[in-house]
Amino acid sequence: MVSLLEDLRNRFGGAIGAIRAETAHQLAIALNSPDVRAIAGHLRDHWASRVAAVFAEDRTAAEGVFYNHYVFEQAGNPCYLILEAPVPAHDPRFPSLAAELPAVNWQEREIQDWFGLEATGHPNPRRVALHDNWPDVHPLRKDFALDQELPPFEGEQHVYRPTLGEGVFQIPVGPVHAGIIEPGHFNFAVAGEPILYLQLRMFYTHKGTEKLFEHIPIPRAVFLAESISGDSAFSHGTAFCQAIERAAEIEVPPRAHVMRTILLELERIYNHIADIGAISNDVGFVIANAHAGRVRELVLNLNEALTGSRLLRGMVSVGGVRRDWSRAQRDLLRDAMGGMESEFRDLVALVKSSDSTQDRLERTGILTPEKARMLGIVGVGGRASGVDLDVRRDHPYAAYGRYPLRVPVYEAGDVCHRMQVRIEEVGESFGLIRAAAGDLPDGEHCAPPQPIPPDRCALSAVEGWRGEILHWVRTAPGNRLERCKIKDPSVNNWPALVEAVQGNIIADFPVINKSFNLSYSGTDR
Repeated sequence: MVSLLEDLRNRFGGAIGAIRAETAHQLAIALNSPDVRAIAGHLRDHWASRVAAVFAEDRTAAEGVFYNHYVFEQAGNPCYLILEAPVPAHDPRFPSLAAELPAVNWQEREIQDWFGLEATGHPNPRRVALHDNWPDVHPLRKDFALDQELPPFEGEQHVYRPTLGEGVFQIPVGPVHAGIIEPGHFNFAVAGEPILYLQLRMFYTHKGTEKLFEHIPIPRAVFLAESISGDSAFSHGTAFCQAIERAAEIEVPPRAHVMRTILLELERIYNHIADIGAISNDVGFVIANAHAGRVRELVLNLNEALTGSRLLRGMVSVGGVRRDWSRAQRDLLRDAMGGMESEFRDLVALVKSSDSTQDRLERTGILTPEKARMLGIVGVGGRASGVDLDVRRDHPYAAYGRYPLRVPVYEAGDVCHRMQVRIEEVGESFGLIRAAAGDLPDGEHCAPPQPIPPDRCALSAVEGWRGEILHWVRTAPGNRLERCKIKDPSVNNWPALVEAVQGNIIADFPVINKSFNLSYSGTDR
């Protein structure tokens, strides 16, 4: 990192201000201008760095400016680099990176919607988070009150790209879907069965989560973090708690680190097993789905026995975990592993024994490695398309640094390999849990409560079962937060679905969609 900083100083010295080591996991570089294009291009081209997140912060009351924060990750470097670019309140504009870095497309448009900062030169500056008929408001500005009442929404609904050409038809799917999934609109253009292109519209259930974080004390905010995406409750809760712990320099006991690792892997297991069954179900292999549901139920019952919650809610806390495990619970965990592994192997054998299932999955919904990298795809979807990223290995947290981890990566990028990544990750998770359960140290399960100092910033990353989860916080007086930024992996990955469905038949859309299994709630937040 020292040589990188020296290089930046030598090349861009006039544009760079103070450099701060905010925590052991991040460096912040204050810039003198909102224009980060040259520095971002240099980090990408010469230092093999990727943009992990872009977000804004309203500091107009304290400093008279907004800030855009650009989070960069360099391969092989466990420390994140954050560029802080000031955007004047009297001229709220900043040059867009989206034309060169499509991965930031939605994130820059969110900044426009939430803060009213114009991304000049953006290739598609339409609203993304606020729908077209919202009034002209910017909810994450500090002068926007949480209880502010908005006038009735009027004006045009979202206008989709028209379908052109003889025999080309438009098929709208959603935003209300069958079953219990949340709303999202998929607008297809098809010529017969093949899909020509897909247009997405999300944010139908925006909950104002980042605004809510600014109005509740930190202990209560843990429960809000768990609600960001219900099937990732423990991952989001852990990411939030880690950010607070790093900001306040709280020493988490080793026992709590190991317990968190076990619970994070149990969350990965039950979700991956459910997806293996659901992918099978979407190509008509109902028996495999039923078997997966039964195996998933074994994991959920174990979750409840260990935490009191089938979905692991209410267990993580700032400083560790809320409840310790008894000897009986530790024995139950150890004894349950063998049976669940055996059942999972049977499930995999069943799925792979079906030639018709393999035929439907192979070469379906291909996302090429080139497109995956261009779009910044993370998690399972990225690893099936050659993107070798995993926070557990690259930025170890909890107790992951204590145990070996193999990250499965493939280049094929189809539904079959997204399922294969899940299968291999479940096997790795069983191994991690066995190692951690046999390595559970004695001692406290949570650090004593302590006040959180104000005006501390910290970034936290967790490899949720969908992929990279980021939480960034700035603390405020009174054990509260000035700002909490959340990035669920689904925000990165929805554009991958648009690319993966092209050229496939419309009947394969459900299985392609399920093979990514993105979170509406985590996106809408």
